[in-house]
Amino acid sequence: MEENKEKFTVAGTNIDEVKRKNAESGLSYNEVKALLASTGGLETSVYSNTDVEEVKKNLSGNEVE
Repeated sequence: MEENKEKFTVAGTNIDEVKRKNAESGLSYNEVKALLASTGGLETSVYSNTDVEEVKKNLSGNEVE
C-alpha cells in the first residue's frame, strides 16, 4: 500500500497546500504591524521614529526643557 504523505484536517483541507499559499500571499499580520509602526501609518510618518519630547514640542509649539 502506498503511503500518503500529504496531511489533511478533519474537514479535508490540505495543510501543506494552505501553508504554501500563505507563504506566497504577502506580508503576515505581524509584518504589517511592524511596517506600520516604522512608517507611522497613514499621513503620520512625520512622527515615526521620533523622540516623544520632540513630537510634543512640535504639537504644542513650545520648547520642551
